[in-house]
Amino acid sequence: MPTADTTPTIADRDLVLTRVVGASPDKLFRCSTEPALMVRWFTPPPWETARAEVDLRPGGANLVVMRGPAGTEMPHRGVYLEVVRNRRLVFTDAYVSAWEPSDKPFMTAVLTFEDVGDGKTNYTARVHHWTLADKEAHETMGFHAGWGICTDQLAALAANL
Repeated sequence: MPTADTTPTIADRDLVLTRVVGASPDKLFRCSTEPALMVRWFTPPPWETARAEVDLRPGGANLVVMRGPAGTEMPHRGVYLEVVRNRRLVFTDAYVSAWEPSDKPFMTAVLTFEDVGDGKTNYTARVHHWTLADKEAHETMGFHAGWGICTDQLAALAANL
């Protein structure tokens, strides 16, 4: 954490989740990019993923619609910045489609899938936030618990593909 006399670095605004997952990078990548698979793991209960849309290319838009227990839907739009099949996926909510800026950018996510052998992958989700306040809000919303549950769901799905 920065001191009062230093400027926060990018790392100061990051939240990171890392796990060794019992599935290969290609399976994790598929689960992270194929809409029919994304809806099966992307949201922690009691919420669910109502639908996902993916244009998997740099500059391609994505949409994930989460639905709460009362039926409230929350759409999350973004754009892919980098796609390296089975290795790395970078997306941001700073844009909503093509290069149309969003009303309030919040984060850029960098997912990496590092093959560690024996059908296992070192999976890392690094989330860069625009401000320290955004990072703190994401922590308060339950980043570690929520993304942890989703990662467990992702791992279980990928292991059974």
